[in-house]
Amino acid sequence: MISQKNSFDRSKNRRQLIKNTALAGAAVSFSRLLSGKFESEAKAAGEDNIYDVIVVGCGAAGMTAALTASKRGLSVLVVEKAKVFGGSTARSGAGIWIRNNEVILSEGVPDSPSKAAIYLEKAVAGESSKEKQTAFLANGPSMISFVMNNSPLKFRFMEGYSEYYPELEGGLPNGSSLEPEQINGKILGDELKNLNAPYIPTPPGVVVFGGDYKWLNLVAVSAKGVGVAAQSVARFARALLLGQKPLTMGQALAAGLRKGLIDAKVPVWLNTPLVDFQFDDAGRVTGVTVERDGETLLLTAKRGVILSSGGFDHNLSMRNQYQKQPIGIDWTVGAKSNTGDGILAGERAGAALDLMDDAWWGPSIPLPDGPYFCLAERSLPGSILVNGEGVRFVNEGAPYTDVVHTMYDQNKDPASMPVWLITDQTYRNRYLFKDVLAALPLPKAWFEAGVAFKDRSVEGLAEQIGVPADALQSTIDRFNGFARAGKDLDFKRGDSAYDRYYTDPAIKPNSALAELSNAPYYAFKIVPGDLGTKGGVRTDSRSRVLRANGSAIEGLYAAGNVSASIMGHSYPAAGSTIGPAMTFGYIAGNDIADSAGV
Repeated sequence: MISQKNSFDRSKNRRQLIKNTALAGAAVSFSRLLSGKFESEAKAAGEDNIYDVIVVGCGAAGMTAALTASKRGLSVLVVEKAKVFGGSTARSGAGIWIRNNEVILSEGVPDSPSKAAIYLEKAVAGESSKEKQTAFLANGPSMISFVMNNSPLKFRFMEGYSEYYPELEGGLPNGSSLEPEQINGKILGDELKNLNAPYIPTPPGVVVFGGDYKWLNLVAVSAKGVGVAAQSVARFARALLLGQKPLTMGQALAAGLRKGLIDAKVPVWLNTPLVDFQFDDAGRVTGVTVERDGETLLLTAKRGVILSSGGFDHNLSMRNQYQKQPIGIDWTVGAKSNTGDGILAGERAGAALDLMDDAWWGPSIPLPDGPYFCLAERSLPGSILVNGEGVRFVNEGAPYTDVVHTMYDQNKDPASMPVWLITDQTYRNRYLFKDVLAALPLPKAWFEAGVAFKDRSVEGLAEQIGVPADALQSTIDRFNGFARAGKDLDFKRGDSAYDRYYTDPAIKPNSALAELSNAPYYAFKIVPGDLGTKGGVRTDSRSRVLRANGSAIEGLYAAGNVSASIMGHSYPAAGSTIGPAMTFGYIAGNDIADSAGV
């Protein structure tokens, strides 16, 4: 006998399904109206505008998807809104998190599929489906091999860069992330001028890998730091002698993927923003309308459209709608062209949206020339983070996304932010800060902009930044006791292998903890910055875009920050953005080819 409750639940579920289907239908109808308008105004689609696959966006996800579909024998076009290619990838450090790939296995990393599955499941804590996790772990290694076999890219193991929760079962304290090997930018020819600029330019005269920064921060106090600096100079000298334009990190990744597309004869149209999707009578996505050279063009995609147009980093309206305050578009280092166009088009087409409240957060200093995303600075010994009450509230060395989540959770009143990074002169004498060498004075512009403060006393510093002086002094005194004992009893800073990555091995008994006792004292304004947003259209394990009722929008795929991240609100390791972006782009390209029977 069926209970009244079960009968009610099933009836409720049926009504919800009907409602979701109706809403999805209405959204598609609205999108078709827009598409019809654009189609009536668009230049008629000739043979030159018909492709098997159209990829929207030319970052790591889009270029990997395009390269995959092309190598499977499909005709592909990439359209990119910006006047440059590479998106946020080109601006990044280009860490790539893919467990069990051939590079790390050849380096002796003790990985296995079961270890990776357990770690990902525990790190994400149920915020993505088991099917998507399985697809990511199964396809990631083959994606890395595919890219190396079909582009000039090679990858190196970022040895020692711990995963972010290494104490979880399956975690790897010595790391598993990759980064690109050095590439000669001249292989792109004239296309090199169209490469998006890095977030922070590499200093002249050096060639630096992401894995070098740990030691370059310590160049004033570490023999290994000096050795790494010498290696970076030697790399540049060698490239100069060979007549090369050396690229590393995000510049290398974007350049290498672009060269793969050039060799595969995949056209890339820059300055070509998406207007909307085109549909057939059955609701299948059959192409896109775009703006190019002052014209609206209708482009046909016979097999599918792959969205990889980035997040909504620079869309203030969307950030205000979905995210906590304080928020803005001035604290992100994501590509300027990331304004959510693809997400909005997907929503018009009936796509469900997930994780719109979240981003790839990181504590950042709003410097006059743009936000600075703090990695090492808050982890190095002799620094603390305090809130508007002058009190510590977080493990400063925790994963950067977690620190900002805590900033929001523990300081719910927007007026309680910014928070402050507090250091002393000993800290400044020992460590690189952004690109300012140890012991050198900080730029005057930082003080004039009100993002850096300096005073001979804790009381004077507290007055300048508007926090209670007695509370700040008490906080520093308590922390100094922890530093002397080598144990942070409040937030366990230094207990995790990740906490100790950006620290100073010369500091004892805990490399993450040192006293703040040498005047003058410094304070730096810290705001909730990010590498980009992580919410977007919902996708399945095949990278297909989904409606709220779970059905797929036929012909529409997505990968990268335009789609809701497989990582949920977590961040398991360096490269948890780019690794899945490339993998789900690879999955999308292969799924379209499989469906086409090629």
